Amino acid sequence: MRGSGLPLCLLSAVFYLFWTPSAGLKTLHLGSCVITTNLQGIRSGFSEIRDSVQAKDEIIDVRILRKTQSLQGTKPADQCCLLHHILRLYLDRVFKNYQPPDHHIFRKVSRLANSLLTIKKDLQLCHAHMSCPCGEEAKEKYSQILSHFEELPPQAVVVKALGELDILLQWMEEAD
Repeated sequence: MRGSGLPLCLLSAVFYLFWTPSAGLKTLHLGSCVITTNLQGIRSGFSEIRDSVQAKDEIIDVRILRKTQSLQGTKPADQCCLLHHILRLYLDRVFKNYQPPDHHIFRKVSRLANSLLTIKKDLQLCHAHMSCPCGEEAKEKYSQILSHFEELPPQAVVVKALGELDILLQWMEEAD
């Protein structure tokens, strides 16, 4: 009778491993800051609202997160700081001011914002432990993003920034 508990324990452990939603977890190496997040889940959440958001984006010739200038080529040491600033911009000025067309989209946008808030909190821990320094490159790139952001009218820029979230997610996926 005593030995019969071991197979049950092993079966439970295997069941737990297969049903734990760790498949979407990605470890981000942002300079000396290392965090783990579910980028696949965030990307999935964004894809659920992308069409609704991009349909409202009337300014097609302007980009806030220009791939080549703003994000690409950022030194690993500056990635943590740059991401921290960008997430603060999204959480404080984009998600708070976005006016979704219906309650269903509002809930999905809220989930997306909460996921990004979790990443921001992890970055704050790195910052508190002095592993997220802000170099000149990070400050300059964030200033470029902020200047593009402030060029557009308030509601238009919110829609534009939310529609460009896939650029930020791709950059995060490529960070290493």
